[in-house]
Amino acid sequence: MSAPVLDVRDVTKVYGQGDTTVHALRGVSLTVERGDYVAIMGQSGSGKSTLMNILGCLDIPSEGSYLLDGTDVGVLDEHQLSVLRNRKIGFIFQSFNLIPRMSALANVELPLAYGGVRPAERRRRAVAALGLVGLGDRMGHEPNELSGGQQQRVAVARALVTSPALMLADEPTGNLDSQSTRDVLDIMDQMSLSGRTVALITHEDEVAARAKRVIRLVDGDVIDDRRQAPVEGPPPSLLSGGVR
Repeated sequence: MSAPVLDVRDVTKVYGQGDTTVHALRGVSLTVERGDYVAIMGQSGSGKSTLMNILGCLDIPSEGSYLLDGTDVGVLDEHQLSVLRNRKIGFIFQSFNLIPRMSALANVELPLAYGGVRPAERRRRAVAALGLVGLGDRMGHEPNELSGGQQQRVAVARALVTSPALMLADEPTGNLDSQSTRDVLDIMDQMSLSGRTVALITHEDEVAARAKRVIRLVDGDVIDDRRQAPVEGPPPSLLSGGVR
């Protein structure tokens, strides 16, 4: 059997010292198998953002261990962490994080450029990824020429383009209107149906309802971890074909 995509073991995270000490995570353990679709929920201060940063290799635990797709993150140096992030994780952020004066196509190509993929190949894969999220006719547009929902779909395409082991989404619908929220969640459903591993950080019940599994955090502890019947989403699309 293959290793879990996420394997978190007794992870704690402590900030500050003395009277200012904050225990953001208190011995969190969880595993996420390949192809699972997980929503991690919690209110402000629950530790979900800290956990997201650790899962995304943007921060390290104070104690405990974290294995990403079988690799022990704790033994890697900064360069190795950067390579791991680029190859193994597709990030989707609430604020889109697109480069303003670059086209949608150029934004989607960026992770491949950092990974040393040749120009012709990265162009082919970026075009395919934008087509998968329904933006084949917007490839030359810059972010300020796109709606919020379209910008988030560009961000999803950028996350997809490396065919990562993990799609990690941090409040991906937080800045979107209702229709754009449904559009982006439909794409997340399609990614899950095509076998991709998705971990989504959210405080919204509507968003978490799309996932197969919901993990709830309170004060740095996992208080609930259960399977659920996700909301009926769209049928599988061309996402099942990947972008390679």
